[in-house]
Amino acid sequence: MSTLSSQPSKKAIRNSPAGGGSSSASSQGNRNSSGQTVKFARRTSSGRYVSLSREDLDMSGEFSADYMNYTVHIPPTPDNQPMDTSTSSVAAKAEEQYVSNSLFTGGFNSVTRAHLMDKVIESEVTHPQMAGSKGSSCSMPACDGKVMKDERGNDITPCECRFKICRDCYMDAQKETGLCPGCKEPYKIGDYDDEVPDFSSGALSLPAPDDPKGDRRMSMMKRNQNGEFDHNKWLFETQGTYGYGNAYWPQDDAYGDDRDNGMQRGMLDPSDKPWRPLSRKLPIPQAIISPYRLLIVIRLVVLCFFLTWRLRHPNDEAVWLWLMSVTCEVWFAFSWILDQIPKFCPVNRSTDLEVLRDKFDLPSPSNPTGRSDLPGMDLFVSTADPEKEPPLVTANTILSILAVDYPVEKLACYISDDGGALLTFEAMAEAASFADLWVPFCRKHDIEPRNPESYFSLKGDPTKNKKRSDFVKDRRMVKREYDEFKVRINGLPDSIRRRSDAFNAREEMKIIKHIRESGADPLEPVKVQKATWMADGTHWPGTWAVPSSDHAKGDHAGILQVMLKPPSSDPLMGASDDKIIDFSDVDIRLPMFVYVSREKRPGYDHNKKAGAMNALVRASAVLSNGPFILNLDCDHYIYNYNAVREGMCFMMDRGGEDICYIQFPQRFEGIDPSDRYANHNTVFFDGNMRALDGIQGPVYVGTGCMFRRFALYGFDPPNKYNTMSQKDTGTQALKATDFDPDLDVNLLPKRFGNSTMLAESIPVAEFQGRPIADHPAIKFGRPPGALRVPREPLDAATVAEAVSVISCWYEDKTEWGDRVGWIYGSVTEDVVTGYRMHNRGWRSIYCITKRDAFRGSAPINLTDRLHQVLRWATGSVEIFFSRNNAFLASRRLKLLQRLAYLNVGIYPFTSLFLIVYCFLPALSLLSGHFIVKNLNVVFLVYLLVITVCLISLAILEVKWSGIGLEDWWRNEQFWLISGTSSHLAAVVQGLLKVIAGIEISFTLTSKSAGDDNDDIYADLYLVKWSSLMIPPIVIAMVNIIAIVVAFSRTIYSSVPQWSKFIGGAFFSFWVLAHLYPFAKGLMGRRRKTPTIVFVWSGLIAITLSLLWIAINPPKGNTSDSGGGGGFQFP
Repeated sequence: MSTLSSQPSKKAIRNSPAGGGSSSASSQGNRNSSGQTVKFARRTSSGRYVSLSREDLDMSGEFSADYMNYTVHIPPTPDNQPMDTSTSSVAAKAEEQYVSNSLFTGGFNSVTRAHLMDKVIESEVTHPQMAGSKGSSCSMPACDGKVMKDERGNDITPCECRFKICRDCYMDAQKETGLCPGCKEPYKIGDYDDEVPDFSSGALSLPAPDDPKGDRRMSMMKRNQNGEFDHNKWLFETQGTYGYGNAYWPQDDAYGDDRDNGMQRGMLDPSDKPWRPLSRKLPIPQAIISPYRLLIVIRLVVLCFFLTWRLRHPNDEAVWLWLMSVTCEVWFAFSWILDQIPKFCPVNRSTDLEVLRDKFDLPSPSNPTGRSDLPGMDLFVSTADPEKEPPLVTANTILSILAVDYPVEKLACYISDDGGALLTFEAMAEAASFADLWVPFCRKHDIEPRNPESYFSLKGDPTKNKKRSDFVKDRRMVKREYDEFKVRINGLPDSIRRRSDAFNAREEMKIIKHIRESGADPLEPVKVQKATWMADGTHWPGTWAVPSSDHAKGDHAGILQVMLKPPSSDPLMGASDDKIIDFSDVDIRLPMFVYVSREKRPGYDHNKKAGAMNALVRASAVLSNGPFILNLDCDHYIYNYNAVREGMCFMMDRGGEDICYIQFPQRFEGIDPSDRYANHNTVFFDGNMRALDGIQGPVYVGTGCMFRRFALYGFDPPNKYNTMSQKDTGTQALKATDFDPDLDVNLLPKRFGNSTMLAESIPVAEFQGRPIADHPAIKFGRPPGALRVPREPLDAATVAEAVSVISCWYEDKTEWGDRVGWIYGSVTEDVVTGYRMHNRGWRSIYCITKRDAFRGSAPINLTDRLHQVLRWATGSVEIFFSRNNAFLASRRLKLLQRLAYLNVGIYPFTSLFLIVYCFLPALSLLSGHFIVKNLNVVFLVYLLVITVCLISLAILEVKWSGIGLEDWWRNEQFWLISGTSSHLAAVVQGLLKVIAGIEISFTLTSKSAGDDNDDIYADLYLVKWSSLMIPPIVIAMVNIIAIVVAFSRTIYSSVPQWSKFIGGAFFSFWVLAHLYPFAKGLMGRRRKTPTIVFVWSGLIAITLSLLWIAINPPKGNTSDSGGGGGFQFP
């Protein structure tokens, strides 16, 4: 590996605007904030490359002088034809190909290195965007390099003589002589550094000629399909006029009092249709919601009267039993209020995808090519352990993302491998290679779902609704290729092991040979590091199979590989003879795809998943800077290829500028039909979350969430600041200090770190994330067409900066994890992150699509399910004892939203009262007393009214939420199971952490299936003992024994008290009915009950028998008279 030496692209040197019309320029790459050894160079107008150090870039003024000039373009005439600029991007393309074929590594106190990889995976790479794709051989003598390739994979020849030359030789020729080595003539390349300003295709007024901070990116946006400057488009979209010399004539009233009107006229397209909203709020029918609210009030009033009556009528015969029951009932009433009151305002929402396409994607006079005006989208996938999260599952998730229906050039996918495993790296490379066939196939035949494993597992007729005659043939070919792809993925562990063994043996032989040649002692043992080797025969910089220094899970360098380089801005249609399938009328471009493994070192707190997500936020800000971020778990794939567009309808609609995130419901596959352990969690996702959507928005649940990047940076909603309206910046990009008046520019490194690129990307992301200002009600938007600017090519300096921001030291003394990004300090970082945004005044949206947006897997095994709930509940306890408690929230958090967040932190503590209440029926039966002195009419009437209200509320909730009554009952059952097991353990662990400082560690839930491959529900019957099972087992056994004892005693009693027995037995059966799924889980398949269950059952039975004998010993005298004597415990 060699020290990274590269020349910055245009993005790295010149100012980058925040979309159309920004005056806040962002110099992306003038400094390398990490202090690493990176050499920069600048291409001058003569074609030479001048090396510059960081100090030169900081202090020299020649750059600003270069761009102080402005130029008036003269329309093309027969005498004045613009020069063909097709060769002007050769250097940029060469740099981008070099970047995509290089593996970048770096970190703390280390040099960022770019390792040029000739081979990424064992199989052949065909797609030209793919890392490792090769062109023809270089024609330079003694050079084994490969020629640069264009978007179609054709060789790039920078000279008219068609002399084939690789990237490095081309750079050398440019630096030394500027002559083509083939024809010995100068390269005919335009000076792409000296380009004209660009005000985007939005109708912004032209800046004054003497404005040194004017926008400087006209050229890239006003190019037509041939790469030429489109003057008509420039005139139309900027309302500019040509003058004489190097001056221009503004419109008559361009700077007059009616400047706003002129701007509005410029933004309107002649072909615009009448304004229509992108989304609608659909209220719940009054026939359902009004009785529902009324019943909530009635039950609340009845509960108050009932608890008052209970307090005024104690049971003198068993005060202890009465006191325990009343205390629990008061807490249950309080818990019910926290859960039920926020459900007062449930709403439904709908989107209009046709309006979204008309507004952003359709061709128009100002956009004849139909280039999309949608904002960029960065998709994050996180994985940590390829053994518990199979690479094939992750690869299918990546394939579903790459095939999503969204402008290809606006997408960027990032995979975070927190384990730094070569297995994950090569699996992702294989996925990128297979995407070359899978993604165009999905586009051609409108495939859904676009997860190949799920698609080929569908039951039914695959030809349904398919119109093309070649579908069956194409599907058969793709299925065969996918089967081979699975074989390669599943064979990667063995392939990597065999390869590493072979290379390690070769290294060992070299050492032995060297020992023999040097005359050293041949009997001395040979020590060779058991390294893990990549496909190109070099050491893997991440985690090795045999861990060593700098190559362990918690100790390795940062790694970044651009698997798929950014696509071209315009569609690239395939050819009939390019692939095994005819893609002649299909766009074959693939979205940008980047593999990231952040640096890890001993002694640093890496903050688990939250730290990995923040590393992706920073790396993506430098590389693509999509204003929106969608995060998915590695086992959650895109089931609805329009999901991203559905979420964008809310972000781009009127009032969307204050939406921090769009939360989609979680849907799961592989759940048993009866949903024994309420894995679907429909009551929460379709009930509670839909209700919160009517207040301030749903909570963030960790996956399937579309974020506004600007909100993740810790800023307040834009409409909270009056300074914006005063500045008349409705369509202007602002500086970071405009959003946060308390933020000093000099303190930006303290909040975001030392990366200049990252800091300057913030206003860009904010501006590009605004909705279009096409309606008078949109006071804070952007001009139409501002995002049609092509994405600039990647260069080595930009990627090196991305490597530096994923280093382990970058977050030191910054606000990452405290105010910025995902919040640290809780195992449920998702809830805390969403809470912080709501607390700053943002709102969120719940997007339920007709077709599920995403689908994933969930643990169906009882033990795994309990441990999953334990993790969630422990996080809630941590929230309760932290400064994220909703009691401490700001006034921007609405009252009902505050109650909902209070419930998030309080609900685990209900387990303390629930477990006591579950024992009360048994204690009542064993003691012969009930929670009330007598079962009088008043108590029974209260009980009846409360029960009727509960049933009615459940039926109405089922109506407005769309869930099934069986789902509601399953949720009630598992609430008691988890409340007496996982929640109780969470409270204990949380108290230990707060009081004693004992940290809690959690392991990943395995995503793999059971051992029985023929039964997809094999895990359901797998019984794995856990200490969490002890409390439910004890409760069930105590209640069963109590029922038997009380029944026997009542029968043999001279004066049977059936009322007390029935009261206690009713509540015991209520407890046992809730524990029925737990009992089935213990039985396993075909009654394969673990021995430990019988041991516990026997022990509990013996202990209770002895305890009863000690409390109520048998009488010494026995009477033989009478057949109905008193009952004695045997």
